[in-house]
Amino acid sequence: MTVFENSRADEQHACKLAVVLLAAGASSRMGRPKLLLPWGATTVLGHLVEQWTRLKTEHLAVVCAVGDHTVEAELDRLSFPSHNRIVNSTPASGMFGSIQCAARWAGWKPGLTRWVIVLGDQPHLRRETLRRLVDFAGEHRQAVCQPSRAGRPRH
Repeated sequence: MTVFENSRADEQHACKLAVVLLAAGASSRMGRPKLLLPWGATTVLGHLVEQWTRLKTEHLAVVCAVGDHTVEAELDRLSFPSHNRIVNSTPASGMFGSIQCAARWAGWKPGLTRWVIVLGDQPHLRRETLRRLVDFAGEHRQAVCQPSRAGRPRH
């Protein structure tokens, strides 16, 4: 468990960060599940879970499509806890539907103050970049933070 604290190191102002990893997409344009494609020594999904676990966020949850046994099997292979899986019963509603499922989910740890919404198809983001995002969010606790590049908002 990592707590990001402000420069005053005041515990009551600690930022407790959770991650919502979106993995309920159908990969219809790809023709096969993107999250199960190889990435390094694992899969895209395995890489993302490992990456965010190493960043030591307070809580990591994965949104899966109901009945998607391939993603479930991969999460099992990764020993990702079943109690941290959010089931999207209407995956055809798209990404926003998965975000809504995560927002309604009762399984979040108490005391969380920030959430990062992670797209499942961006394994190429470097850990240093994600660390900067996490640190920036911790320094700007009263703001909604969105990454940008060259002054333009990005996912």
